[in-house]
Amino acid sequence: MSGGAWVLPPRPGLVIPVLPCDWRLCQSTSVAIGPDSVALSAGSHLRLLPPGRRGSSSASSRRADSGRRLGPEKWIGRFRRMESESESGAAADTPPLETLSFHGDEEIIEVVELDPGPPDPADDLAQEMEDVDFEEEEEEEEGNDEGWVLEPQEGVVGSMEGPDDSEVTFALHSASVFCVSLDPKTNTLAVTGGEDDKAFVWRLSDGELLFECAGHKDSVTCAGFSHDSTLVATGDMSGLLKVWQVDTKEEVWSFEAGDLEWMEWHPRAPVLLAGTADGNTWMWKVPNGDCKTFQGPNCPATCGRVLPDGKRAVVGYEDGTIRIWDLKQGSPIHVLKGTEGHQGPLTCVATNQDGSLILTGSVDCQAKLVSATTGKVVGVFRPETVASQPSLGEGEESESNSVESLGFCSVMPLAAVGYLDGTLAIYDLSTQTLRHQCQHQSGIVQLLWEAGTAVVYTCSLDGIVRLWDARTGRLLTDYRGHTAEILDFALSKDASLVVTTSGDHKAKVFCVQRPDR
Repeated sequence: MSGGAWVLPPRPGLVIPVLPCDWRLCQSTSVAIGPDSVALSAGSHLRLLPPGRRGSSSASSRRADSGRRLGPEKWIGRFRRMESESESGAAADTPPLETLSFHGDEEIIEVVELDPGPPDPADDLAQEMEDVDFEEEEEEEEGNDEGWVLEPQEGVVGSMEGPDDSEVTFALHSASVFCVSLDPKTNTLAVTGGEDDKAFVWRLSDGELLFECAGHKDSVTCAGFSHDSTLVATGDMSGLLKVWQVDTKEEVWSFEAGDLEWMEWHPRAPVLLAGTADGNTWMWKVPNGDCKTFQGPNCPATCGRVLPDGKRAVVGYEDGTIRIWDLKQGSPIHVLKGTEGHQGPLTCVATNQDGSLILTGSVDCQAKLVSATTGKVVGVFRPETVASQPSLGEGEESESNSVESLGFCSVMPLAAVGYLDGTLAIYDLSTQTLRHQCQHQSGIVQLLWEAGTAVVYTCSLDGIVRLWDARTGRLLTDYRGHTAEILDFALSKDASLVVTTSGDHKAKVFCVQRPDR
């Protein structure tokens, strides 16, 4: 099954085999920590996420995971601290448990403490399942590659139900919708991609489907229109990229690269760029397929952006290095590493209007301002809320925070940085000081500046779009309607429309109304 989530009925001393998917603990009343394992108490639930939701440090994949993941050893440390701070001795009364061992790159995503509630009728079913031969069950259950008899989880997206401010809802996706892009020429079409391995091109005015970008075999995490809106590209996590002619609705090009981290069209030509997990950055002429590769370090190229001049591109890597590439020569112009680079994987990168400045963000909680001409770092920004944290060693990640999105204001010397802890920081570039700090209820996924104004838009894991006046730090308005986290959003050129995608399997169109416009 390519989308959705399931809950395994509780069973005391449950032993979890090696699974080709991620997993999440729910309703855990006691967690016993060993050197390299975690044991679950009776009554615990295990939420399984589909194989497409595997870990990655790219921006699109991180949004797909609803926030940055930590490695198992860091989660064990966090659990130990939680266990030591517990006020009750409930763990002492828990019967002996078998342990849950980590295998490969499996990770614990989140532990949610809930009231035990009334006895679960699924307990009887769990007892009946003890002697089930799962190999036989796998043949009988369609779409369940893991071999578990799982029940659908009810109320997955019900916690954010409330008023719906949207004008149009696109609901053809059957799983989380990871990405959205608007056609730059007319801003009348959107393309969305999701965990259901599907991508759709549809009309913003009424949500009518124009065509499906068929043929993907993994979660579609990247999608976008070419500069003239004649072509639309889609890319999935396995590295399959496809390009379609918008007017004829026909596929005109495809290519299989390595695991995809990011994808972007050239701002002036039918040229597509992408970064992959093997460290390469690819550039193709579409549809003839002429290809050029830019070989980075032996680690994923996690984010990238073509500079406004169309002649250079900046790429960030998992080892914290930054490279500015000459697209014609295929060689790096500047390389920032060590103290000049970041002390953790890069998550996002942005450039100002004339391409003279580059802003990079990382899991090390720092945003670095770089001169595109000299390749030198000219400023480092870090929120006051984490300023007292000790500096991280090479390759280490902050356990509580990271930079998730950033961008430049087009009319004032301001930059905005969005953090996983929900902080929106507005920095004054002329003085390199913090001007405003705006707090969200949950982590920021992405931010966008409105062209020609000092208004910045944010979307966050609480399912809300917010508009902020960067001059005053005041919240102007917000828009609600999703029943799960927002994973991506796009803004029309005239800032009259905001299009969002969410874990509730929907994309929504909001009409922006501001009294000051």
